[in-house]
Amino acid sequence: MFDWVVSTIESWGYLGVLALMVAENVFPPIPSEVIMPLAGFLAGSGRMSLTLTIVVGTLGSVLGTLMWYYIGLWFGEERLKRFAARHGRLLTLSPSDIDAAHGWFLRHGAMAVFFGRMIPAIRTLISVPAGLARMPMWKFLLYTTAGSALWTGILTFAGLMLHENYALVADWVDPLSKLVVVVVVAVYVWRVIRWKPH
Repeated sequence: MFDWVVSTIESWGYLGVLALMVAENVFPPIPSEVIMPLAGFLAGSGRMSLTLTIVVGTLGSVLGTLMWYYIGLWFGEERLKRFAARHGRLLTLSPSDIDAAHGWFLRHGAMAVFFGRMIPAIRTLISVPAGLARMPMWKFLLYTTAGSALWTGILTFAGLMLHENYALVADWVDPLSKLVVVVVVAVYVWRVIRWKPH
């Protein structure tokens, strides 16, 4: 995958960065930890503009999250609660859990979206509860853009500073990404095993 990302950006330039960042949010196994440091390295070598690279990367990230937001919006809280009433063990949720989560998201949703955009695996999924909670689109876009721009900027600058060694960013961040996924899966399995009807 690394070679494919490199080839795409080198061949397509900004359009490649945009397309890959959209895909990264639609299909999480494509890592931004590879995409943006490479783009930062190319910006440092004068082949791309640093500012435009960050803007395009952020735009791709935001566009990619919209699909998940609309999935949450379309599915809706009531439909999710009916599904939870029938398949609670699968979701490890009861309708009352969903009410509690909805209340929490109403209180902390903006910060959850902002910081969630910087956490591997979570950055894609955080858009779904935003849609379920019917977070206003302007608010969702504001905090998604801010969080995405910060994360994209950090990765791009890391690639710029490391020059030819930009791949080291992925070497550091990729194990952390895998650890987050393992923890999420482990918590889910634990909840399935421990789940009892409410």
